[in-house]
Amino acid sequence: MKKLNELSVGDSCTVVKLNGSGAVKRRIMDMGITKGVTIKVRKVAPLGDPMELTVRGYELSIRKADASLIDVE
Repeated sequence: MKKLNELSVGDSCTVVKLNGSGAVKRRIMDMGITKGVTIKVRKVAPLGDPMELTVRGYELSIRKADASLIDVE
């Protein structure tokens, strides 16, 4: 199983599981990243952090530390 932070620009994936707990997990879910949603990696900053994603039709920037909590396939 891959983590979201391991994907490259242009890759698409489906969320399988959200790891983490409490406020961090709640914040990720509030951004629209839930089990079964499709995500496309649009850009990655020059130093690798943050990543820009397309989720549910909108653009979202997320830190690599948060992306490492998301299992995808």
